[in-house]
Formats: sequence, C-alpha cells, structure tokens
Amino acid sequence: MSMVTLTATLVLTTAFSAFGQTQAASTPTPLSQLLAEAGANNPQITAANYGVRAARQMAPQVTTLPDPKFTYQQFSVGSPKPFAGYTNSDFAYIGVGASQELPYPGKLGLRGAVAERDADTKQAELEVTKTGIADAVKTDYLQLAYLQQTLGILRQNETVLDQLIQDATAHYQVGQGMQQDVLQAQVNRTKIVKEITMHHQQMGQIQAHLKGLLSRDQASPDIVTEDLTVTPLQRTSEELLVMVRQNNPQIQVDASSIRKQDAQVASAKREGKPDFEVGYLYENTDRKYRDYYMFTFDVRFPRKKRVDAEIAEATDKRSESQQTLNGHLQQQLADVQQEYVKATSDEELLKEYREGLVPQSDAAYRATLSAYASNREPFIHVLSYFTDLLSLKLEYAETLVDHEAALAHLETLTGATLR
Repeated sequence: MSMVTLTATLVLTTAFSAFGQTQAASTPTPLSQLLAEAGANNPQITAANYGVRAARQMAPQVTTLPDPKFTYQQFSVGSPKPFAGYTNSDFAYIGVGASQELPYPGKLGLRGAVAERDADTKQAELEVTKTGIADAVKTDYLQLAYLQQTLGILRQNETVLDQLIQDATAHYQVGQGMQQDVLQAQVNRTKIVKEITMHHQQMGQIQAHLKGLLSRDQASPDIVTEDLTVTPLQRTSEELLVMVRQNNPQIQVDASSIRKQDAQVASAKREGKPDFEVGYLYENTDRKYRDYYMFTFDVRFPRKKRVDAEIAEATDKRSESQQTLNGHLQQQLADVQQEYVKATSDEELLKEYREGLVPQSDAAYRATLSAYASNREPFIHVLSYFTDLLSLKLEYAETLVDHEAALAHLETLTGATLR
C-alpha cells in the first residue's frame, strides 16, 4: 500500500502543476516585436507603400501645363523643291515659331485635387493592408500560443497517465484491479499521444505561415510565444462602435473615396469650360523682302454631350462610394457587436472555469485518486475524473484564446489598443 500512496502523491504533484503552463523553450518573443517586424518587412506592405509613393507623383503630372510645341515651316513658290522661290519671291519663307496650350483657369488645380484624393485613398488602402497583416500576425501568434500552452498540458498529463497505468498494472498484478482498467488507461494515453502529434502538425503549419508574414527564412528558428493571460475588456460597446466610425481602416478608405469622387465631380464640371492655345510664328523671306510675324489664338470648345456624360459618371460613382461606405459601416458595426458579445461572454465563462469547474473537478479527482490508493474506489472512476479534468483544462485554454482573438479582432475593427 505504501507504493500506491507514493504513486498517488507523485501523480497529484505532477497533474495540477501543468495547468496554465507552456513548454520549456527558448526566450518567448512578444507579439509587439513581431508586429513591428511585419510592418517593416512584409512584402505586401512594402508593395502598397510603393503604390502610395507612385500615386503621389500623379498630381505634379496633371497640374503641369501641356507640353509646349515648337514649329518649323518652309514655304516654297514655283516648285515643290525645298527653298524654291526663297531668293526671288516675297511669298517664299522659312518660319520658326512656338505655341502653348492653356487650359481654362482652375482645370489643372481640380485635376490635381482628384490626383491628391486618389493618393489619399491609396494611403488609406495601405493602412487596410497594414491592419490586415497585423490581424493575421495576431491570429497566428494567439493560435500558436494556445497550441504551445496546451502541448505542455498534454505532455504533463501524458506523464501523469503513465504513472496511473503503472498503478493500475500494480493493482491488477496483486489481484486488486482488472485488466480492462489498464487497457482503458492505455487507450486514453494513445488519444493524448494523437493530440500531441496533431499539435505538432498544426504548430508547424502556423510557424510556416507566420514566418511568411514576417518575411523570415522558413529554416529560421521557430517562434516561441508568451503565455496567454486573460485581458479584461475595458471598453463599452458604445465606445467601440464610435471608434469604428472614426478609426476603422476600411471606413477610412470609403470616406477617402467619397472625397475623391467629390473632386472628380467638380473637375468634370470644370471640363466643360473652353481651353485656349496661343502661338507665335516668325517668317523670314530673305533679306530683300520684309519678314512676316504671325500671332495665333485658338479656342477649343468641349462637346457638351461628352462633358455631361463625364459629370453623370462622376456623380454616379460618388453615389456608389457613399452606398459602399454605408454598407461597410453597417457590416463593421455588426462585427464589432458580435466580437464584443463573444469577448464579454468568454470572460464570464473563463471566470466559471477558474472559480468553479476546474477547482471542483480538481478536488473530485484528488479525492477519487486518494480513495483508489486505499482500494476504496475503482480505477475507472479515477480515469474518468482524470479525463474530465484534462478536458476542462483544454476547454479553458480554448476559451482563453477565443477571448484574446476576439479582442485582437476588435482592435482591427476599431483601431484601439485593447491588449
């Protein structure tokens, strides 16, 4: 009996130290460090940055006057040959001149405003890209933390179960237990080994995806996360909904698109005004005759049908952008409310696990194990309570990662720092 008591003590000491611990590994990397690394190295963010820089170069192009034109003329008299009549006719000449198109005042400025608003939209889209990458990094990090943490729980419980199998075998050998107890314990151990194998597979997949987001070499050392802890949600639902309107990246893109279309409507209306062109030509007729000097002034009148169509197109696109904003806003508000409900309900559930389910299951398992050591409880009851306690530990960890993931998604939706 002393051997069984010693075994029970060892099992109790080991079983409950696993709760909330992670596997021993190298120094954990904070999430904030990975987010900064992704922001600096992610190819999608880098490409979007170049897109913004390229868009900023459009305004100088569209606000600059059209290219000037240089003109050279040679007018022959009496023959198609070059310079025919140049020395004996006052009609033959060599002319040199230049001309410049002059858009109606305000046209270039409004075109520049459209280009600037387009660049602003690109900038807002860059923020969407950054936020999306950050959200993906957070998701991978949290899932990886969950897997690393539960892997530690599984490994330590595998050790506990090995000890229970030894106890069950010892009982069976002295005629105090049944062989099926040993077999059932071995089946449960196989299930834990399977879970450990699946954890390794999932961790490998997440490591690969996360390294891709960080633009790290796939052969680089694996990332070790910090322990997951509960982060209380300090914001109210109303505060988060207000933040969506102010800070949500997609809403900012839509609002910027509306401002661009406003500028496009104003520019399209201005395009109905006439444009001008001025030119000057000097004609030389040899020194025996008087030279000619020509000034030209041209006016181009845009076709009303084309201008009206451009105005209608810009107006319809503005309406489209407004409706897109309305649709996205309602979707984002709904997403925030859903994540808020999930986060708050998960907090209540986590409290129930910490203060009720886990301690009660722990106490039941300890009592049953002690009774089994004294031959007052069958092994199947010990195994049942062991399995229940392990399931509660894993459920707690899963609820914890769901809660933290909900907060991370709320950060993406609202632009607030919640973790």
